[in-house]
Amino acid sequence: MRVTQRVKKILNAYESDNPGTKANLARILMQGRLGGTGKLVILPVDQGFEHGPARSFAPNPVAYDPHYHFELAIEAGLSAYAAPLGMLEAGADSFAGAIPTILKVNSSNSLSRLKEDADQAVTASVGDALRLGCSAIGFTIYPGSDNAFGMIEELREMAEEAKSVGLAVVVWSYPRGGTLSKTGETAYDICAYAAHMAALLGAHIIKVKPPQAPLELDAAKKVYEKEKIPGDSMADRVRHVVQSCFAGRRIVVFSGGEAKDLDGIYNECRAIRDGGGNGSIIGRNTFQRPKAEALAMLDQIVKIYQGKA
Repeated sequence: MRVTQRVKKILNAYESDNPGTKANLARILMQGRLGGTGKLVILPVDQGFEHGPARSFAPNPVAYDPHYHFELAIEAGLSAYAAPLGMLEAGADSFAGAIPTILKVNSSNSLSRLKEDADQAVTASVGDALRLGCSAIGFTIYPGSDNAFGMIEELREMAEEAKSVGLAVVVWSYPRGGTLSKTGETAYDICAYAAHMAALLGAHIIKVKPPQAPLELDAAKKVYEKEKIPGDSMADRVRHVVQSCFAGRRIVVFSGGEAKDLDGIYNECRAIRDGGGNGSIIGRNTFQRPKAEALAMLDQIVKIYQGKA
């Protein structure tokens, strides 16, 4: 693997990290069809925890099989595959070394009664990630939740351990709970705030939802209007989120979210690209489609990030 100058520049921004962690970041950044470009497309399959098996996999029943997701990510030429412990264990030997993996080490579920105090349980360890040959751990925090401080403290502890043994840290920073409105969860002042928190917590790769136009916080709205922070287009809002992650010194990817049509997906990816985002981490919109359709969609997404579509 010969690391490109673009990837070397990205790695240089992580000034405190040891060679092991940088090597694992390089593996993700150099993998697949976007390898070396600084752009990423990652397949995450943690929705079984979040939404249950039928809601996640019944639209495409072959996706009940964990091997299907490894194969899909590999055949599509993606950058990495992220999943909870059991999913990775189920294909760890068959697909060892075939694609960088990210162990999702905490999860929630839709059976929980927690709302304003939304939380996640720690479901795997740094030791598990090492045992399975993962390149990174993935951890979700809910900025805004009444339980956010506890989640932040859990992340601090796990991130410290992961970095000490050469693993990268991916943070899903999803505002939720507390007094946030439903639309406020994706408001671009809130998305930027959540992304900045993840950067401050030491994330190497930051995952947030695509930022939407309404502003949530009155105090923030005054500043946005006074400083004329652009937000009319998705590309403007993505650019602001990237700026909030240490002026682009951290890798920022955006989730695919709920099912949408192909034009909606492609237009969103173009906005992420044009706003300087590093790519997409897209799950349900991928594995809920028949494999041939998913591969065609991912081919187009890769071409968008290559600047060819």
